[in-house]
Amino acid sequence: MSKIRKNIRNIAIIAHVDHGKTTIVDQMFKQSGTLETKNEERAMDSNELEKERGITILAKNTGIKYHDNRPAVADDYRINIVDTPGHSDFGGEVERTLQMVEGFLLLVDAAEGVLPGTRFVLQKALQLKLKPIVLINKIDRKDARIDETRENIFDLFLDLAQDDSMLNFPILYGAGRLGYVSKEQTATSGDMKPLFESIIENIPAPKEESEELQMLVTSLDYSDFLGSIAIGRIFNGTVKVNQQIIYCRDEFKSAPLKITKIFNFLGLERHEIAEASFGDIVAIAGFSEPPSIGSTICEVGKAKPYPYVAIDEPTLSMYFSVNDSPFSGREGTLLTSRNIKDRLEKELKKNVALRVEPTETPESFKVKGRGQLHLGILIETMRREGFELQVSAPEVIYKTINGEKCEPMELVIIDIPTEYQGAVMENMGIRKAIMKNMTVGHDARLRIEYEVPARALLGFRSQFLTDTRGTGIVNFSFIGYQPYKGDIQGRIKGALVSMETGKVTGYALDSLQPRGILFVTASDQVYEGMIIGEHSRDNDLDVNPCKEKKLTNMRASGTDEAYKVAPAKVMDLEQCMEWINPDELIEVTPESIRLRKKKLKRK
Repeated sequence: MSKIRKNIRNIAIIAHVDHGKTTIVDQMFKQSGTLETKNEERAMDSNELEKERGITILAKNTGIKYHDNRPAVADDYRINIVDTPGHSDFGGEVERTLQMVEGFLLLVDAAEGVLPGTRFVLQKALQLKLKPIVLINKIDRKDARIDETRENIFDLFLDLAQDDSMLNFPILYGAGRLGYVSKEQTATSGDMKPLFESIIENIPAPKEESEELQMLVTSLDYSDFLGSIAIGRIFNGTVKVNQQIIYCRDEFKSAPLKITKIFNFLGLERHEIAEASFGDIVAIAGFSEPPSIGSTICEVGKAKPYPYVAIDEPTLSMYFSVNDSPFSGREGTLLTSRNIKDRLEKELKKNVALRVEPTETPESFKVKGRGQLHLGILIETMRREGFELQVSAPEVIYKTINGEKCEPMELVIIDIPTEYQGAVMENMGIRKAIMKNMTVGHDARLRIEYEVPARALLGFRSQFLTDTRGTGIVNFSFIGYQPYKGDIQGRIKGALVSMETGKVTGYALDSLQPRGILFVTASDQVYEGMIIGEHSRDNDLDVNPCKEKKLTNMRASGTDEAYKVAPAKVMDLEQCMEWINPDELIEVTPESIRLRKKKLKRK
């Protein structure tokens, strides 16, 4: 007979990027009394890059305590929460953590409505047959379209639901920033109590199917004092400090080891406990070697792996290699192939959607990920740790399905003012995009849905912002593989390539301005083969940005005016990844991002 822990609820919060997941968690902390967050917004976004970009990159666990005062269910409840990323590039984080919960809270922005990220995360949750609660967030926005958004949510559920039971879900309305949730869409104030009550009423309590220990490892951590730490959900049985355990996956079984510490999650802290039972999400220490994500922790002699959901395959690859430019070693401290190899192997242990393959040379590694942002975040993290490396242009990963060459496709939703419709549709046509839907929204804006080959979107964002004068909004989501769509035109402009090594002069830049857009400023250091700008034509052009004005002992009237050089175009990592061609590389160091040719010397 299965046991039930009636006072525990496990729930994931899922949504498209920037629809308010982390802000809702802040309010749940605050109004449950778990954590005081008045002085800190987005408390769950602890990663430095998450704070900078305002998005969730890593899935995280937390927990709150809530006392329900209603007579029929009066009790103290523990609600374990998983905060997930909304961008499909970090889908591996979503897939590995949704298994830990019985239900989910789907957030949808009342103004932006259903977007590709909403479809992606909802599809993953419904495949696991999790119980849904829907919250239409940001109803305080002036441009909120609550009725339209609710209809779109119903349409999405009808499209993705696997049986009729999934179509029966409560809908709440709220404004996370103002700290209220209500069952009425006209509400303008209140608190989070309706949300807490809905979680307790609608999300199933954990059930134990067997008394034999099964804990699924979904995440890893490391402590200088405790060593490797496994984080996961106990599905069956009980685990205690000093207990002998093993971990297993498929045919693999580890040697017995002893648990030294057990922690549960409350707010932003971990609390040490003596034992934990089924339904708990905990962290366990005592491992000499870290278990792989997807392993099951069991009692000695009772190895029984828990089913683990397969992670979607990568769709994009890049080559990471040792920085061999003339400026190598000037800014970074981690330079060798051994440093890069160790760092990538470490990343593989916790980044389940990543793949790393060796190449013909020991200085280079083929790294596969779920998208440009997924790989870009890894590169940015490595450069902040002191690495110097060079990376190639992103390439999509093709598959052969039923004897036919297939490529990854993306669902793209574009939101633009109507006056830019022509330019955007022409741009999408060149990229072999297929229009699926077009609607006229509020404020004379168009929303257009396309299916586009993933390779066609490399370099699309910058052109799109130019075409729409910065007013367009674009969202992507991977939808699967389709037959190869044919050749697509790449970058149509060539590069301005330095033919000298030295310091850039204003005199040289002044004469180079008519040739194209410059990426460097006077007094920057350059080397032969480094790309210093974008040529105005389709061919590469070798130029000398270090040329100095010849001095004479004669003064000439009108020739000594100050040089008027336009500001250089500063390219961040994502822009560089979109811009470069296959014969070019990005040189990444802790202080600089440079573009260069693979072959530095001219013939």
